[in-house]
Amino acid sequence: MTSPADPHTRTWSHINGSAQDVLDRYAVSELCKGWPVYRDASEWKNYRSLFTDDACVWTTWSSALPVDKFIQVSKEGKENGVFIMHRECGTLAELGDSRTRAIGKMKATITHRFSEGGVIYDVDCDCRFIFFCEKQAATQEWKAKYVKLFYEKDKVVPVDGQTVPKWDKSELSTYPEGYRHLAMAQAKLGYKIDVNLPTPHDKGLWKRMYGEMENWLEGREVDLHWALS
Repeated sequence: MTSPADPHTRTWSHINGSAQDVLDRYAVSELCKGWPVYRDASEWKNYRSLFTDDACVWTTWSSALPVDKFIQVSKEGKENGVFIMHRECGTLAELGDSRTRAIGKMKATITHRFSEGGVIYDVDCDCRFIFFCEKQAATQEWKAKYVKLFYEKDKVVPVDGQTVPKWDKSELSTYPEGYRHLAMAQAKLGYKIDVNLPTPHDKGLWKRMYGEMENWLEGREVDLHWALS
């Protein structure tokens, strides 16, 4: 579970405020929701429009990739039968003091379908997508420069209501609690799993991620490129 301690050191514009603040936060929230709506439906042109030219995204199975490369490998995955969907569960945004940067926080459930040894099952992972957004000076449009997730808890879901694969517990324990079932199943497909993604169970990465979110909102440089183990 998450810690009872507040991970933020201060608050930013997140509710109420001026009409412009409300509009900006709405625009950022709308942008965030484009990930599940557009990626799941393969609306790639709409999906690409969410990001800056040099955007980078992180997932369990891809680690850090430039967004155009991420779109390419996502297409290849779908062609090979990879079936990942997302359920958006609530989204809010915070504006930096300059009103040119924002953080979008989208609660979601990743649901990835697998077939293993004749057993069809889903792995559901509750997470929070964190969108590091900036307002483009030329167009005044909001775009995402970075997207990285907190992975909070996951589970195996039997599609037929009763059958799930049997996994070696020692191997399962090599992946981080928060997304270990998702990681295990994705690794069986041949993916190299990023084991350095923030979860509530790794207080160091949890704190670091919040630190970078605050750096972004305060106009400082951020470093989200944590190395693979």
